[in-house]
Amino acid sequence: MNPRVHILMYHRVGHFPDRMPSHRGQYCHLPRFKAQMAMLRHLGYRVVSLDEVVAGLRGEAALPDRAVALTFDDAYVDFLEHAAPVLAGHGYPACVYAVAGMLGGRSDWVAPEGLAPAPLMDAAQLREVQAMGFTVGSHTMTHPRLARVESVASITRELVDSKRVLEDTLGQPVDHFCYPYGSHDLRAVEAAAEAGYRSATTCLRAAATARDDLLTLPRKAVHQGTTAFGLFWKLLARNQYKSTPIRRSPQLA
Repeated sequence: MNPRVHILMYHRVGHFPDRMPSHRGQYCHLPRFKAQMAMLRHLGYRVVSLDEVVAGLRGEAALPDRAVALTFDDAYVDFLEHAAPVLAGHGYPACVYAVAGMLGGRSDWVAPEGLAPAPLMDAAQLREVQAMGFTVGSHTMTHPRLARVESVASITRELVDSKRVLEDTLGQPVDHFCYPYGSHDLRAVEAAAEAGYRSATTCLRAAATARDDLLTLPRKAVHQGTTAFGLFWKLLARNQYKSTPIRRSPQLA
């Protein structure tokens, strides 16, 4: 049987009871997040780490039926404040992608989109997250749209330097990467390979299978309006690509 895993994409988790006018994929209201995590358990979904995803899709280990992985972009402070206690209560693993050049700062890249920048975790908070058993991945140095970066050398620096900074900060390898905005092209994928990442996630919507390149894995976005039932529907029905993913040759993937 071809292994399959649903990788979910979150950004901020906190108190967002009012419907945001735009960019609702940036927000998950805490009560809904709690209901979503409870739904996964009640319906028999198995939450696995990205290390388990990689091993399963490579055929090195068996993935459980109804496998789900949880990812959180940008490493907001509210992950530590709100999401981490819920995840820890269920014993769920998760990966938090940190912008290495902006630790302890704010998400200023959202301001041009009309959103209010929010606090990002600093080095000590990332180490706390790691000590809780969560994985920290890289989200570049400065959160650029990599497909729009003209220089291959600049793309490479974003991926290599962020890995180095986070590994120095955490004292252990950083094996997982996420393309900011989901923006990537073959240059960025090859840079991720050269930097030594074992996985990289996109914003393409589908379930991940062994046919996928591990450096262009699809994810399913959870929006502010996503209820527990809505998430269940995403897991059931949103499994096919709407566009063609980038895949390196099998010898390189």
